Amino acid sequence: MANKGLLFLLLISPFTLASQDPTAPLDWQAPVKTAQVKKVVSYRVPNLQSIVCGEREECYAILDGKTKARGEKISGFSVKQINPDFVTVTRGNKQWKLEPFPLEVKQ
Repeated sequence: MANKGLLFLLLISPFTLASQDPTAPLDWQAPVKTAQVKKVVSYRVPNLQSIVCGEREECYAILDGKTKARGEKISGFSVKQINPDFVTVTRGNKQWKLEPFPLEVKQ
């Protein structure tokens, strides 16, 4: 029985020695793994260039040089509403109100 125990220890000892790197510097420790930082993804909101409304027709918005109607998409944003004064676009659960000109006009 003792011979089997000694034989078992002799067979396992090379594996325990091989688990350590003989070329590593003394007192070396493996670096602590840090949690990966979640990247914040930001999307550029389309640039509202103009709003075109006919007398009895629906309004169209010119966003990033492309004419869009209500319900169409541009760069992942959905055109939700087009009024003569502003356009509302959405992406996911966020919403942006785009206006062609600032409210304050300096003279």
